[in-house]
Amino acid sequence: MARFIPGSASEPSSEVELTISCRNLLDCDVFSKSDPMCVTYLKNFEVMEWQEVARTETINNTLNPNFTKKVHVLYRFEEQQHIKFEVYDVDTYDPSLEKQDFLGQCVTTLGHIVSSGKVTLPLMGMPCNKGELTVVAEELAVCRDEVLLQFSGRNLDRKDWFGKSDPFLEFYKVSEDGEYHVVHRTEEIKWTLNPNWKPFVIPVRSLCSGDMDRSIRVLCYDWNRSGNHSLIGEFFVTLNELSAGPGPYNVHPCIHPTKQQQQPSYKNSGEIILVRYEYRKVYSFLDYIMGGLQLNCTIAIDFTASNGDPQSPDSLHFFSSSMPNQYEQALTAVGEIIQDYDSDHLFPVLGFGARLPPDGRVSHEFFVNMHPANPYCNGISGVLDAYRTCIRQIQLHGPTNFSPVINHVAKFAETYQDGSQYFILLIVTDGVITDMPRTKQAIIRASTLPMSIIIVGVGNADFTAMNELDADTVPLVFNGVQAQRDIVQFVPFRNFQRLQNVSAAKAYLAKEVLAEVPDQIVGYMKSRNIKPKKLHTQQSSNTSNEAPPPYSEH
Repeated sequence: MARFIPGSASEPSSEVELTISCRNLLDCDVFSKSDPMCVTYLKNFEVMEWQEVARTETINNTLNPNFTKKVHVLYRFEEQQHIKFEVYDVDTYDPSLEKQDFLGQCVTTLGHIVSSGKVTLPLMGMPCNKGELTVVAEELAVCRDEVLLQFSGRNLDRKDWFGKSDPFLEFYKVSEDGEYHVVHRTEEIKWTLNPNWKPFVIPVRSLCSGDMDRSIRVLCYDWNRSGNHSLIGEFFVTLNELSAGPGPYNVHPCIHPTKQQQQPSYKNSGEIILVRYEYRKVYSFLDYIMGGLQLNCTIAIDFTASNGDPQSPDSLHFFSSSMPNQYEQALTAVGEIIQDYDSDHLFPVLGFGARLPPDGRVSHEFFVNMHPANPYCNGISGVLDAYRTCIRQIQLHGPTNFSPVINHVAKFAETYQDGSQYFILLIVTDGVITDMPRTKQAIIRASTLPMSIIIVGVGNADFTAMNELDADTVPLVFNGVQAQRDIVQFVPFRNFQRLQNVSAAKAYLAKEVLAEVPDQIVGYMKSRNIKPKKLHTQQSSNTSNEAPPPYSEH
């Protein structure tokens, strides 16, 4: 729930966590059970197309999965938010859903789920409909802190006839209605009765809703390939108790309830021991901004010939006195937000895909203001002036290569990794990327740096490849190397063209484009364990006229 601030306005909204489980799914595998995964989609009155928002993990060999990965969505009381769940049997590592077996879907509204608390819906869409999906909603606590936990086991029960156990742990949070829902599952450790599980980090609000005294149920299982895992035992604990750290108070007997009832001499099925406990405060985007973090926005504009002849009214680069073109609208909408966080309001603007004067050489990395060494434009008005002047001096050409401008900005981000500067690259483009392998490599390298990439697609081109770069639900991988963070946000401008009001279109575009940047900034800071500077340093930072990062000649 938003903070109460007298004299202000607040949208009635809250962040909601959805827990998903399925029962009696279709069995699509011949020699084993299905390997289910659930995909969640949302749509509302702003964008009347289904937008994928989350994928659960894949659970092997089960028709009754309890997914640990939660879906976090912002519930808006005054909007009708349609939500769809699709369940698939995952047969390949290919992220494309077309390569998986469809098991069914169900559609409802977020309001129905939130008002009911728990909803069970039949899965539809198959010739032989089978199975049901249950979703439980809970409002998330304001607390954003995290806890690192690590456990080991000692003298656990032997569950396999021809070997030892393959133990793993499951952690359950109790909801307001008293039901327990799984929130984390460790890896299984093969052939041991004394396992040492890897440490893991989990948000406090996901583990216990921010209540240090709320019950946490921990189950220990012996992993079986069939998916029918054997219970070794369980225990109950609170985060308050775990906060005492490793020691005699956090050696927990692992109790099997049936054995306890049937065997008078039964003591336990082993012990689960807390090995490591760290409570970590998580800082917000505003904490870093108020601590003096400077945002540096570089703009890259697509000048390829696929935009059309700038002198033709059909061109995306056509200038009209009656209405700004899509490039002008995108630059204005996003730039006006970014410039509020940039103390000097100086924007380097790059162009790519054009032939330049005087000899007509093709360039994928040139300064739009045509200055040989200084790409900076003063404010968004300066960016627009440079863009309009540039069109008259160059010739649109091609192809559409992204990697040069990404590497250009990454070079400067690499020199500012102390948390004082963060770099945002805004790419406005109309076309399909022609250097996709190099672009993926550039993004993966940049994912370790203080940098985000915003891509706004204008026109009606096929932007399928852009969704692959916008790795919201499937991590970006190239040649076996995975991006460390999701740093790309893609938004097609046509989603907002249906709005007749230009101002409304700009507002919605800016909202969608910049939605992920705060979390990306916080994600980078967390990865480097960088804390916000003290607020008193903000004053000296904001009042200084520090020059922007330098640019060298090409």
